[in-house]
Amino acid sequence: MSFIWPPMLLSLLLIPIGLLLYRFLEGRRRRRLAAYGAGLGRGSSGRAGIRSRVPAAFLLLGMIVMAFALARPQAVVSLPRQEGTVILAFDVSASMAATDLAPTRMAAAKVAAKDFVARQPTSITIGVVAFSDSGVSVQAPTNDQAAVVAAIDRLTPQRGTSVAQGITASLKVIAAAEAGPFSGDYYTNQTPGSSPTVAPTPTPVPSGFHAPAVIVLLSDGENNENPDPAVAAQAAANLGVRIYTVGIGSAAGTTVTVGGFQEFTQLDAAALQGIADTTGGTYYAATDAQQLRSIYDNIDTQVILQPQMTEITSLLAGASLLMLVAGGLTSLLWLGRLP
Repeated sequence: MSFIWPPMLLSLLLIPIGLLLYRFLEGRRRRRLAAYGAGLGRGSSGRAGIRSRVPAAFLLLGMIVMAFALARPQAVVSLPRQEGTVILAFDVSASMAATDLAPTRMAAAKVAAKDFVARQPTSITIGVVAFSDSGVSVQAPTNDQAAVVAAIDRLTPQRGTSVAQGITASLKVIAAAEAGPFSGDYYTNQTPGSSPTVAPTPTPVPSGFHAPAVIVLLSDGENNENPDPAVAAQAAANLGVRIYTVGIGSAAGTTVTVGGFQEFTQLDAAALQGIADTTGGTYYAATDAQQLRSIYDNIDTQVILQPQMTEITSLLAGASLLMLVAGGLTSLLWLGRLP
């Protein structure tokens, strides 16, 4: 146990002074009663003597505990804490500018993601990865919700789509976050499509090791760049990282203008379903913004008991108050007077 205000422990010195003062006043009271023939000068014995000491014991213990409470004690306490790491992997390819999900696929995904961020406790760390023909981390996992929202707001549609690059970048972010600070700067605000900074490759571990770490992949599923998304999904499964895929767009599809040309784009639900199935996640078809918001309520996190230094002043103050009240009540009931 440690104390925030240790000088307040000096108040313990007042307790023996108070005891001496109490004994002096009590002795004087008894002498006065004896002078009137009350027979109290001989003292008490047996059960009556014990009863006379119980209130004083309660009061003494109450004052001692209160003195410790004034010093604001701290102790290591195991508290329940909801923990987890969620990587929001955004497809920022040109097709995300399509309007089959109003106002656009990208805008709808952003709104839902920011709603999700606002509902999370501070113990949940959230990172943001953007991928088009390459994948980069635009925000390291953090519980700073303002930083996460700012990273989401920076996302804009870019070029082609490599879902595998988004998965790989997300896995590297998870590995780097769990490893702690390392030499080199992997996290960057660079534009997707540029050459990503090299990051350490995660070491394979038994399935389920990363149970509280998940990836939420928001994409239309149209993959037109190597490598194969199925291979990246299997790598995530080998690491025990679940991927929840969110289909952005409609199966009917629509046209989008890319570099002055009209291109047809539609949701590839089968590809996204396969990624989710491989990793033990779930596929969601987000046909409108409201449905997309509800998806995040199903993301699993982990409740653990985490030892941490906690101030326990209120506990000691409450215990002290109970002892002082007990001392006052027993004195009133047994001795017929307040202390």
